[in-house]
Amino acid sequence: MYSKKIIGNSGEDKAADFLSLNGYEIIERNWRTRRGEIDIIAKKEDILVFAEVKTLPSGGLETLSHELNLRKQKRIIETAKFFLAKYRQYNKDKIRFDVLVVDMPGF
Repeated sequence: MYSKKIIGNSGEDKAADFLSLNGYEIIERNWRTRRGEIDIIAKKEDILVFAEVKTLPSGGLETLSHELNLRKQKRIIETAKFFLAKYRQYNKDKIRFDVLVVDMPGF
């Protein structure tokens, strides 16, 4: 049995690889503030992506809405605002929030 942390890290690695293979530059991983964390911050051309990664070892999507409730969404948005305030060089970029679901049945 793998720990939740190991499964999550594996999923984040796969998500980062997917983004990189699709032309995104990974700016940050697991960027944290006191209020929250963003799993991956990536950039492609003039688009800055704040990505939440959800690894589902059971292969089911039914828990996704529970995992990404309104409170979690607000925390991600607030953390993204803090990132943009700190790194003003990205302020002219278009912003996108993504959820990357990594299906890892049997992991």
